[in-house]
Order: sequence, then C-alpha cells, then structure tokens
Amino acid sequence: MARPVTLFTGQWADLPFETACKLAQKMGYDGIELPCWGDHFDVEKANKDAGYCKGRWDILKAHGLKNFAISAHLVGQAVCDLIDERHKSILPPEIWGDGSPEGVRKRAAQRMIDTAKAARKLREAAPEKIDFPAVVNGFTGSSIWHSIYAFPPTSQEYWQKGFDDFATRWTPILNEFDKVDVNFALEVHPTEIAFDIASTERAIKAIKEHKRFGFNYDPSHLGYQGVDYIKFIYAFGKRIFHCHIKDAWWGKGTGEVGVFGGHTTFADPRRFWDFRSPGHGDVDFKRIIVALNDVGYQGPLSVEWEDSRMDREFGAAEACQMVRKIDFKPSAIAFDGQFDR
Repeated sequence: MARPVTLFTGQWADLPFETACKLAQKMGYDGIELPCWGDHFDVEKANKDAGYCKGRWDILKAHGLKNFAISAHLVGQAVCDLIDERHKSILPPEIWGDGSPEGVRKRAAQRMIDTAKAARKLREAAPEKIDFPAVVNGFTGSSIWHSIYAFPPTSQEYWQKGFDDFATRWTPILNEFDKVDVNFALEVHPTEIAFDIASTERAIKAIKEHKRFGFNYDPSHLGYQGVDYIKFIYAFGKRIFHCHIKDAWWGKGTGEVGVFGGHTTFADPRRFWDFRSPGHGDVDFKRIIVALNDVGYQGPLSVEWEDSRMDREFGAAEACQMVRKIDFKPSAIAFDGQFDR
C-alpha cells in the first residue's frame, strides 16, 4: 500500500487535541504527527502518568487515526541557540526558568532526553504494532547561525566551534535516544546547525555519524535557498527518518525583498519567497515521491500546512487529497520483466 498520510498539528495547537483529531479525520488523514505543545502531547505527563499515552491513543483510535512520530521543534531549538527574549515565547516556563542562557540550554537538553523516553512510552502504548521506527522530529538550534554572512570576516575555525558545540551538546542526547530505541530527525532548516547539503554533511561528521541522528525531510526549506532538494534525498536517504510535505514558492515578489526576507512578515507581496499550501508552490512533489521510493523510504508523508494566504481547513483538506494522488508504492519488478515469463 502507499504510505500513510498524516497531518502535523503543530500549526493547529490552538485547537484542543480532540478537535484537531476530528478535523483530521474529516479531511481524510490517516494519522497525526503530534507536537509537544498545546495540549496535543505533554512530555512530562507521558513520563509520569501511566495512563496518559493510552489516553492519547484512545482519542486517535476513536477518530480512525494513527501516530508515527512526535515533534519537539520548540525545545530542541534552545539546545544550541544563543538565547534571547524571543525564546521565552516558544519555551515552556519550566524550560525558560530565569532565562539565563546556559541554564535554558541545559534544561532544554534534558527535556529532549525526556522526549525520547516519552516517545518510547507512546509507541509501547499503541493498540497495534507499528512497522516504523519511533521518531522525534525537531530542531537543534545553532550557536553560529548569526554568522551566516561572513562579515565581520569569519574563519572556518570560528564555524567549526559551532559544529563542535553541537556535537558536545547533542551526543549525550542522542546516546539517550539510542537507549530507548528512538530516532531523532532534524528538520534541515535555516537557523539550525544544518540548513543545506554542505552543512548537513558537516553536522553528520561532527556527530561522528551517530546512528540516531537523521532527518525530517522538508523540501520547502531547501528550494528557496537554491539547494537541490532531490539531491538531498539521494545524499542522505538512509538517514531520512520522516518526511514533511510542505511547499514554498520563490522568485516571486516585487524585487524589493531578497532571499533573506527583508525583515518582512509572511504573505507580504514584496517577498522573494513564501510558504504555500502543498501543490500551490514550486516544489516538485512527483520527483520527490520517485526519489523517496528509490532510497527505500516507506514512512509517513506528513503534511505541515503553512500558507498565510489560504484558509487552513480548505488547504489541509486539499493537501491530503493531493498527496494521495501523487504517492505510489514502488514496482516489485522492472517494467519489462514480464517478457522473461
């Protein structure tokens, strides 16, 4: 059968979990990618309340839905970042604490370890076997993103310190992921330690090719940068642990705003690029499906819906049907194999 189509409810966390499940069922999804914010998935409750994970599954099952991954982008961002007042708005109060940067980073790292344990508990509470590894999607943050443009002049030694910091902070986290048999999938993305193919290769090297470090593939963050998002699949296929279906367009706008965004907000018509509902941007999803088949990815296709120009229920419902239309399982034989029969 074709891959399950799920909805990432990170952008729907303003709705109660059960309401989001009702909508996902109505729109035709097979499952929910659970964000660790809103009331959709609570890491602390999962680890402390023996019945919490079963309760999540009861709600999912009541709406004909499954779960293959949880996502901890917000807390993960704080592990390596240079912390400022913006982080307070995305972090749980107990992780922000007094806001002292190193304290925030250490608490975020511990919460990521706790998230791996919660992901294992959620998987073990599943009412039926799931033939797909348990995954936590997320961000890593970066201590060197602010130096993305090399002025004042930035040496490779300076940038290497950022990769070393990433390895120092994330290796113990990944070791704990390994203990509970859970994969971490970085969404390669501007502001992260890995944001294109070259930086992804460098991050893997820094982490000494840790087997629990892989990727939540999302082409929307690559295309507008000019990165070959198909080549990314072939370069890192065995480390693609999860896949987002998210679209963007680029080369648009009025010529007043470049790829760096011009300090404008999304949907500003001057922007060079913007996120779009799947099928309404420039990402070639048909080529992506072929490439994912070529590298053997058979996990979920999770719609991360972001489009400030479109009603989200209309867009997410349309996206679900679009994904079903373009997805297909690979052939078991060569097209001309029957000639040997």
